[in-house]
Amino acid sequence: MKNQSILTAIDQDRVVTLLQKMIQTKTVNPPGDEKPLAELLAQEMSSFGLQVQTIDLAENRANVIGILKGSGAKPALLFNGHLDTVPPGDVPWTYGPFSGELIDGKVYGRGSADMKGGLAAMIMAAKAIKKAAIPLQGDLIIAGTAGEETDSIGAFDFLNKGGLAGVGAIVIGEPSSCGINIAEKGAFWLEITTYGKTAHGAFPEHGVNAISAMHLFLRELFNYQFQYEPSELLGEPTINISTIHGGVKTNVVPDKCAVTIDMRTVPSMSHQEIMRDLEEIIAKLKKENSSFAATIQVLNNRPSVETPPDHPFIKLAEQVIGEEFKRIEKPKGVNFYTDAAVFLPATQLPAIFYGPGDADMAHQPDEYVQVDSLLEATQFYAAIIEQYLT
Repeated sequence: MKNQSILTAIDQDRVVTLLQKMIQTKTVNPPGDEKPLAELLAQEMSSFGLQVQTIDLAENRANVIGILKGSGAKPALLFNGHLDTVPPGDVPWTYGPFSGELIDGKVYGRGSADMKGGLAAMIMAAKAIKKAAIPLQGDLIIAGTAGEETDSIGAFDFLNKGGLAGVGAIVIGEPSSCGINIAEKGAFWLEITTYGKTAHGAFPEHGVNAISAMHLFLRELFNYQFQYEPSELLGEPTINISTIHGGVKTNVVPDKCAVTIDMRTVPSMSHQEIMRDLEEIIAKLKKENSSFAATIQVLNNRPSVETPPDHPFIKLAEQVIGEEFKRIEKPKGVNFYTDAAVFLPATQLPAIFYGPGDADMAHQPDEYVQVDSLLEATQFYAAIIEQYLT
């Protein structure tokens, strides 16, 4: 760092203890229950002089926003992290999923990697900047948002209330093994339902079998070809038949069958065009068989987003890693989505996804983040604040 007082101002022990408190504050989504964690972080950020507010979203759900004010001579820098986690699952954990135990240099617990670790490191980086009395030319905004694991209720609220006004760049603290990610696949989740007519299983000719109708649709889907341009960072789009439900009893002709489909898309693809193609498949099947009936419902619609690798903010992130950690880090892409899918289409802002911990730890039993990774992320966040905002 140009100003070494920032590095010495990082409270390494506090980074760990804050993360432990965050893990111990249960925010499993559903239902979310992020408000107690938002209040905990509000108290933490207020304690070292940030301007803080919590924004209620629903019962026991909230965002928390902390701002370290700059002079206004430069655009603001947004640090974003989500407050919620997925459930711990049914597989037993070696250490309690909400224990926050520190064992052999690892902090264990649900959300340690995804992504309370990143958010704790961001807050402690801001504290180090404040403690070192570094004058900023632009605001540093830390937004802890609710609901990323389901519907991004917090990110949409932050966007719709003008939270990105005046922001010049975004850092999202998702786990990346302290590498730079600049692209993410889109998520297009659909539920396809086919309809039939119930009848006694002994007289199937008196009914219309909805599962047979679904077979016709899936046969077409398996032959469907995505239209896209290859993505160097994200590879190929994918499609997964995730669930199937149909029928009520062995001796009854099923009158309804539903499947859910998870498609992961790349930047050149249009979800609207995919929907149109699937509707055309349904129309074709209807034309071939008058008893065929089906509907499509969109469950999740997150576009693929990408920041050009030659963007100055991406180059700055590479530079910071080179200066701070003496290594070359080239940008990569990820197959999962983040709140960037909410922020970037509306603003076209540059964004990086950088955080402590391994993305493979996300949603796993015995999730953990290494303390060394946590401290490295804190140093990176402090350095990029210094480089971008001074």
